[in-house]
Amino acid sequence: MRWKVVMTLDLPAYSDINQESFREIDADFVKQQCDSEEEIIALCHDADALITISLYQRLNRTVMERLNRCKIIANIGIGYDGIEVDAASDQGICVANVADYCLDEVAEHTIALILAWGRRIITLHGLVKEGKWTIQRPEMRNEVWPRMHRLRDQTLGLIGFGHIPQTLVPKVRGLVARILACDPYVDQKIATRLGVELVELDHLLAESDFVSVHANLTSETKDLLGIDQFKRMKQTAFLINTARGGIVDREALYTALTQGFISGAGLDVVDPEPPDPNDPLLKLDNVILTGHSAHASVESSIELHKRPVEEVIRVYKGEWPLNLVNPEVKDRFNRKFK
Repeated sequence: MRWKVVMTLDLPAYSDINQESFREIDADFVKQQCDSEEEIIALCHDADALITISLYQRLNRTVMERLNRCKIIANIGIGYDGIEVDAASDQGICVANVADYCLDEVAEHTIALILAWGRRIITLHGLVKEGKWTIQRPEMRNEVWPRMHRLRDQTLGLIGFGHIPQTLVPKVRGLVARILACDPYVDQKIATRLGVELVELDHLLAESDFVSVHANLTSETKDLLGIDQFKRMKQTAFLINTARGGIVDREALYTALTQGFISGAGLDVVDPEPPDPNDPLLKLDNVILTGHSAHASVESSIELHKRPVEEVIRVYKGEWPLNLVNPEVKDRFNRKFK
């Protein structure tokens, strides 16, 4: 029986995922925008493979239990927090993500945000655009320049130490004095090899001049950074988040930024996305927002669209996905489909 592959989002940016993509396995490909559980179930109940973006579309247990033939859910992206992986495993469904497609891009975006705040690029640009130039202006002489410090004397703290921060470390090594990381799931040998100190979260917050978030969003990391954590940070410190907005308590962050608990933030992600136009975070001068663009490049876009297709084809051929999120599924998968 021919496979049916379904993509439950029909977005212009992903037009290159089409029937031609699955010519090798002669599968029927259907792409349709689904905006509810009912629409997903109606389209996918007899599908062999499902391609989605968990950032925009949640797949919960109710949906999983109605996917009668589904063997793989291929997520377009690294984060898969919108997919109930345990429910997928219970149904014998493999879940795959694109775990390593934009490592350089996100690492470099993180460095860009660090440099933007370290050198006060946005602030200086705004003052110059207002006609306030260099030492002649007290705004620069008294308010901006005294807050600028050499990066080589600064400490960078990484919350999460997976693929992206491990890619970041060699790039940022020459810019900062010291790199700390907090990740209970990473082997000490990896940190030692990269010259990074593994520490507890409270220690990292207290010591770091830049705190950069790189963790997955899970029940364990949801609102990980709240008001108590911001109070532990240096008042001169900056928060950088290129991971998931839900890791940071938004109201606590607003309080921290307006009450002077921290100096500023560079946010590629917020929760929810997109933010409400009246979100008070958007009105603060000590926040830089970049609209979930850290992953973006011509090269990463090609990889992002190609990898989910490749994972579907692997499963069709009887292989396991390279980026299998739920390896515990294998026994149940074998019993159900082999």
